[in-house]
Amino acid sequence: MRKGLLLICFGLMLLCCACGKEDVQIQPQETQMRSICELATLECYYHNVAKYKEEDAEGILLWKKDKHFWMEYEGVVTLGIDASLVTIDVNGTDVNITMPKARILDCKVNEESLTPDSIIVAKKSADVKAEDQMLAFAEAQGKMQETAAADTTLLANAQQRAQKLLEDYVNNIGKVTGQQYNIKWIYVDETGKPLNE
Repeated sequence: MRKGLLLICFGLMLLCCACGKEDVQIQPQETQMRSICELATLECYYHNVAKYKEEDAEGILLWKKDKHFWMEYEGVVTLGIDASLVTIDVNGTDVNITMPKARILDCKVNEESLTPDSIIVAKKSADVKAEDQMLAFAEAQGKMQETAAADTTLLANAQQRAQKLLEDYVNNIGKVTGQQYNIKWIYVDETGKPLNE
């Protein structure tokens, strides 16, 4: 869906450029490349379980009760590159593109997966309060984000996806203008500092 939208936007951009003056030179634009990067995100769905257990949560002496429950839901992690760190330098047919490493852009809950049946309270559990649920939920979200951030294969796929779309963008401009561009990738960290320097 996003790729189709991207191709339509690209086609409209080329059509607008082609309808203008003949002396206008079409070349890769940084703003267009940043828009492409924003479209090139990768969404991963995780089945997540938030667990909570507190011993002797209520009662006195021999009548103490533990508090124990869990919630099951679907989490969505969005991976991609920070589009603000993408830069382009066009020098004739040489195109240098600065590409940051992929990272976690967002971590949220698929709200449709949360239903009244999502929370399961153990038998003989003490009363579960909203703040207990929020605490368990926040901890589960943190663990899900850590798991996704440690998945180097997913992060590499997100970066390659953005890189492929940017490469296609530059090559399509080259086809329209009759230019063959030579793309050089400059990889940077999250602060914009070039890697391996």
